[in-house]
Amino acid sequence: MTHRLEKDTMGPVEVPDGAYYGAQTQRAVNNFPISGLRPHLALVRATVRIKKCAAIANMTTHRLQMDLGEAIVKAADEALAGQFADQFVVDPFQAGAGTSHNMNVNEVLANRANEILGGKLGEYARVNANDHVNMAQSTNDVFPTAMRLAALELAQELDNELRDLSDAFARKGIEFDHILKSGRTHLQDAVPIRLGQEFSAWSIAIANNRSGLERTFAGLRELGIGGTAVGTGLNAEQAFIDLIVEALARETGQELTRGESLVERMQNMDPFVALSSSVKGTAVNLIKIANDLRLLSSGPRTGLAEINLPAMQPGSSIMPGKVNPVLPEVTNMVCFQVMGCDLTVALAAQAGQLELNVMMPVIAFNLLFSMEILKNCLHQLTTLCVTGITANEERCRTFLEQSVGLATVLAPSIGYAAAAEVAKESARSGRSIRDVILERGILTEEELVEVLAPYPLTTPGVHGKD
Repeated sequence: MTHRLEKDTMGPVEVPDGAYYGAQTQRAVNNFPISGLRPHLALVRATVRIKKCAAIANMTTHRLQMDLGEAIVKAADEALAGQFADQFVVDPFQAGAGTSHNMNVNEVLANRANEILGGKLGEYARVNANDHVNMAQSTNDVFPTAMRLAALELAQELDNELRDLSDAFARKGIEFDHILKSGRTHLQDAVPIRLGQEFSAWSIAIANNRSGLERTFAGLRELGIGGTAVGTGLNAEQAFIDLIVEALARETGQELTRGESLVERMQNMDPFVALSSSVKGTAVNLIKIANDLRLLSSGPRTGLAEINLPAMQPGSSIMPGKVNPVLPEVTNMVCFQVMGCDLTVALAAQAGQLELNVMMPVIAFNLLFSMEILKNCLHQLTTLCVTGITANEERCRTFLEQSVGLATVLAPSIGYAAAAEVAKESARSGRSIRDVILERGILTEEELVEVLAPYPLTTPGVHGKD
């Protein structure tokens, strides 16, 4: 690989020929070969949008020459179209506050803008990364603003996947509403429930998670851009601050506003903590649901086997014919990771000092990573698993008739103690509740049919009583 020689305030740096980034990005590449990962593209897009809108605002205030600003805007549009995706190369684990990421974007846009104006890479003869692309900005207000915009983008994509999953569970709730089965508490027999009621409950749980997620959006839409270094707005005109917020709102389609205090917007990571906590809460619910799906589909001969999950792949390298619940399993693993990411976000959010939280890069990485993997996992769970679930009605009926939980509905008719004796005899002998009651003459066949009618047992009321 051949190189060109660039200079920054610390001296000369070799940069690969053809690279649109420059000296400061190269220093970061040299300093932080930590994870081998690149910045999340949503964070890159958000930062590029800020640079584009800053150029528009600065041209409007006449601080930035029109030809330079228009070249920056054109370069930004090309980057947003994916033209320079391989040029954003700084490891997510980098210097505090995200300066390296900010300069990576500044340098790429500056080099491309110079190229548009007839210059060469690395010369910065017309457009300078700091003086022009970063005009009226600081990493300290750019990076948290980019975090907000990127988080909104991914959170809304996650919200869409949660909606689809909730709807899929709701449809299965309707499809399975007629299927009666034994409920279970403490993993022991309990009173009857409809299979559709279980699926409908999952639908509502996910819908509630969606509501919690959406409540975090308002805080993310309040921006601190224009606060520059410490939130006081030094080197940024008041007109610029208003103009860039308006431009970002148009660019993103979001209802963005200026934060009440730009100082507070720079220091406070609360919006990200709230979003991460909501995502974690969703993961907690999903773990429970995924485990329920695994339990209900366990078998096919020695487990519950009340439902069938779509077969996705062979389940064993040694046991022929084995098929595993792979989508609920990967859901569990993803959700464990999400919970770990949330802990990192919380620890990093409280680690800020005075006017800046320098841990923002690790907050951004964990928050965006957790939403990325969760939304992708939810898409697979919904489309490849939940939509294809079928019910084993005969298995559900068999368990219902054998369940000692049916004794509970006898209590209003024959008393708790007598019902308990029936349950114990059923468990001891292996005979059904129905057979034990008839054998003991506790109820007649007609009375028993009325008391043990399964469908009414799954709705409110004291059954067997007029």
